[in-house]
Amino acid sequence: MVISVNHVVVVGAGLAGLRTVEALRARGFTGRVTMVGRERHHPYDRPPLSKAVLSGEADDSYVGADLAALGVEFWPGVSAKSLRAGVVGTTEGELGYDGLVIATGADPIRLPGDGPQHVLRTLDDAHELRAMLVPGARVAIIGAGWIGAEVATAARRAGCAVTVIEAGPAPLATAVGAEIGARTEHWYTGIDLRLGAMVDSVDEGGVRLVGGAFVDAHVVVTGIGVRPAVEWLADADIDLHNGVVTDEHLRASLPGVVAVGDCAAWWSRRWRTRLRVEHWDSALNAPEVAAATLLGEDAVYDPVPYFWSEQFGHMVQYAGHHPAGERLLYRGDVEAGQEGKWSAVWLTAEDALAAVLAVDRPRDLVQGRRIIASGQHLDAKRLVDPEVSLRDCVV
Repeated sequence: MVISVNHVVVVGAGLAGLRTVEALRARGFTGRVTMVGRERHHPYDRPPLSKAVLSGEADDSYVGADLAALGVEFWPGVSAKSLRAGVVGTTEGELGYDGLVIATGADPIRLPGDGPQHVLRTLDDAHELRAMLVPGARVAIIGAGWIGAEVATAARRAGCAVTVIEAGPAPLATAVGAEIGARTEHWYTGIDLRLGAMVDSVDEGGVRLVGGAFVDAHVVVTGIGVRPAVEWLADADIDLHNGVVTDEHLRASLPGVVAVGDCAAWWSRRWRTRLRVEHWDSALNAPEVAAATLLGEDAVYDPVPYFWSEQFGHMVQYAGHHPAGERLLYRGDVEAGQEGKWSAVWLTAEDALAAVLAVDRPRDLVQGRRIIASGQHLDAKRLVDPEVSLRDCVV
């Protein structure tokens, strides 16, 4: 049964906020929509920032959406400051609502120190950093996760002298574990990769490591993760824990409020745990459920999480939730060096597929994602044969 909503306020003008507006209109919502965006840009995609925009292949990544045609009152350059039932406080005054979409995303974590440090989160960040990636520049990148690896790729391609500083034992260790991360170390050819190195501070002229060593750099890029941008909700009567806590319908604890994108910590029926996924696929697909919920429909958000990264000439794709797995197996040329094409698969105790990470093996990713969604079990002995397709391993 459709509930009465006359004015929807969307806080956050990224892809998640925009797609929610589009989903509302597609469902026949004809009421007022106001979108509040901290940046002065129109909505844009973030994945190209560390890829096409940073490398100079593109100057922007704007989403082709006509806000006027969608009937959106757009408030660019305006930040949300507070929330109480029915009212969002902003830097331009209070804004009443009877339906609210929280899509404020996440903010990069910065390190202590008085030296300049760059992050890569916004279009302006990408343009600023791109201008500094010039031949011969000494670039220190803190963090060998997804963003760190992509920035290192662009910096090396631009002719910079690159140092990557990683606190963990291997690249991607935090994201997918040290065992898999170690298999990407040889991708860092021509880069000074420092593992197990803790940063004390970012200073003028470079990075001070714990223990006193100093890494000279013209440019310092910090890529150690993000935090959900929910500080403006600190005094609101809404549940917060690693983001805005929602149920499987993306409904927050405050009536008439939904959350989508990087700031939403939603309950997954599939994994029976709360997830917050910081990837484009969530911003693209969650809004359909958020819009339905806001209009009183019964919709459930329970995807197989998916993301990809382009680094050092490799396409790395991931689907699933590997903490649910108990066994890690490999397919393909894991030890074949730079040209190796391989996949890592996580199986549950019952040999159901929990997650798959594919390096230049897109078919494994596509088939694996479908298998995870269907909950099918696999023959582990056949699975390790890279010549056998994953779908043919289903039992």
